[in-house]
Amino acid sequence: MSAPPVVEDGSRLSQADRAIFRLERYLALTGGIVILALMLLAVAQIVGRKLFNAPVPGFIDWVEQFMAVFAFLGISYCQRLGGHIRMDIVVGLLRGRALWGAEFLSALVMLLLTLALTLGSWRHFLRAYENGDSSIDIALPTWPAKLLVPVALGILALRLALQLWGYWRGVRSGTDRPVAVPLIEDAAAQAAQEAESMTFAGNGTRAEGGIR
Repeated sequence: MSAPPVVEDGSRLSQADRAIFRLERYLALTGGIVILALMLLAVAQIVGRKLFNAPVPGFIDWVEQFMAVFAFLGISYCQRLGGHIRMDIVVGLLRGRALWGAEFLSALVMLLLTLALTLGSWRHFLRAYENGDSSIDIALPTWPAKLLVPVALGILALRLALQLWGYWRGVRSGTDRPVAVPLIEDAAAQAAQEAESMTFAGNGTRAEGGIR
């Protein structure tokens, strides 16, 4: 599925949006690399156990700790692109100031919830750090994974604050394309973008075949 477009310009809001997006892309890439590493680790675990009777020490412990990386590091990146699951049957019917006002209220609720979760997860990290919590098998310290949660949620909170700024500007101006927020597209526009992306992928495949 293609991501909704995000308008950019020379404003401070757009500059802040692009700066944070660079960090979000790096974190999302890190999460993807960790997923690949865990897949290779799982292969090593299976091959080592079946062929050499030598499984990876603490395999479950490693998986449990690294789950926080790919589960949380991409959450803000997904929010910037409007990729989180949402119900927009009613919101999709709105236009102009009414639409951006509804999006503003939605982002405000998400920001308040995110701040509460950030505070709670930070306290959970502190308890793990002060008590020296560790995994059961090979005694991996659990605080690094628990620290990732409030860090990722803090970045999400910053993203939501920027989107609140963007939605507020949309409410004030009444524009159809406010800056630094994912724009809502109808089903026809989404289908056209997906068809275009599939066509581009097909052309790239044929081009590679021709070179070979």
